[in-house]
Amino acid sequence: MKYFTQLKAALFFASLLPLLRLGWLGYFSQLGANPIEFITRSLGTWTLVFLLLTLCVTPLRHLSGWLWLIKLRRMVGLFAFFYALLHFITYIWLDQFFDLNAMVKDVIKRPFITIGFAAFILLLPLAITSNNAMIKKLGGKNWQRIHRLIYIIAILAVLHYWWLVKKDVSQPLVYAVLLGVLLAYRIWFALSKRRAKRTD
Repeated sequence: MKYFTQLKAALFFASLLPLLRLGWLGYFSQLGANPIEFITRSLGTWTLVFLLLTLCVTPLRHLSGWLWLIKLRRMVGLFAFFYALLHFITYIWLDQFFDLNAMVKDVIKRPFITIGFAAFILLLPLAITSNNAMIKKLGGKNWQRIHRLIYIIAILAVLHYWWLVKKDVSQPLVYAVLLGVLLAYRIWFALSKRRAKRTD
């Protein structure tokens, strides 16, 4: 228990490092020629990283037998929302200066903005229900149904990144392949479980 608490604290601190890095770079004026774009893209990338890390927990638990990994999933998922929220705030504040009309036009005209906005909206119910009280209130099955939205969110997040870069899709391709592997594993595991039930 003691070691798990230490591990959880270490993971919490490690999850804040991308934000601390941005603060460090900003303080020393190392954010490049377009600081707003640098911040926005960095926060978006880390959102995607934490989404994929969240999806990694279940396969790792199955393959390693480390049941305690499931206790870290909520924190990792909430950090995905945290960075998504900062990504969104950077966009509406530093990029659009809270100009609602400009934002609406942007969402309609630019598909990658539309996809990103949809992913953020879908993240909201996951963040709101990520506590024990909501699990009890909703019931385990309903809670699981809501949290399966993470698969759609992750797909939308990869598409958002892919459509953003347009030409050099090498980085989005890496995330797309990783997501494909994680989703394929879940499909394989679910099918294996069904076969096992039929043979019993």
